[in-house]
Amino acid sequence: MGIIRSENLTFEYIRRDEEGNVESINRAIDHVNIDVQKGDFVAILGHNGSGKSTLAKHINSILVPTEGTMWFKDMNTSDEDKLWDIRQSAGMVFQNPDNQIIATVVEEDVGFGPENLGVPTEDIWRRVEESLNAVGMMEYRTHSPNKLSGGQKQRVAIAGIMAMKPECIVLDEPTAMLDPNGRKEVIRTVKELNEKEKVTVILITHYMEEVISANKVFVMDEGKVVMEGTPKEIFSKVDMLKKYRLDVPQVTELAFELKRSGLSIPEGILSIKELVDAICKL
Repeated sequence: MGIIRSENLTFEYIRRDEEGNVESINRAIDHVNIDVQKGDFVAILGHNGSGKSTLAKHINSILVPTEGTMWFKDMNTSDEDKLWDIRQSAGMVFQNPDNQIIATVVEEDVGFGPENLGVPTEDIWRRVEESLNAVGMMEYRTHSPNKLSGGQKQRVAIAGIMAMKPECIVLDEPTAMLDPNGRKEVIRTVKELNEKEKVTVILITHYMEEVISANKVFVMDEGKVVMEGTPKEIFSKVDMLKKYRLDVPQVTELAFELKRSGLSIPEGILSIKELVDAICKL
């Protein structure tokens, strides 16, 4: 059984008037079934309003299903008695790192989570050092978070989650507010945590280049999972992605156009090296 599993997961945002009568119902997730194995790096793609962030918030019980079930490990996320256990094991990193950083010194911020969990003091400092090393921010441990760049702040936010020793990190568009360098820093950090620490990663994004590192991709549209597969399988279907108003990595687009113009280029090219190798073989 996977670490994260949903069965016919449905979620509706219900708007009520001042008397409590239902004004409108918006179905954000519509009978979604996903299965994520421990140690996977999963990317969830979708246009704005596709339901990807709403799905992410079900993994650690920020939202609970209107219908169907979301399981984290063997725990039903609708079970209030399991809420604490789920949130200890499934950490969440949001778009804006300023919303997650609360202390005036980096190391104190990273230690805040473990301290709340009742971790002994000497273990807290060990975890702080391990987490800051893991995200490459150790040299900034005594700095004020306010003086860091956006990418650095997001890495501190990730370190704060890592210090709680989660089995899974859910990142909800963590690079949306960052410049290209900041985006690269954060994705490299997440990839290393997945490979070295074996942390299960769920990355919600609309930047196609960030998906290449994943080993599984779900594409969402209007609350449904409409495509599922490896990055190579997903990006070999350029026309289908465009139907769902999604781009593809620039190198994939170039390879697609070259193939369409008659060159014998394989589908699903993901890197410049792959394209160069393919052209050299012609």
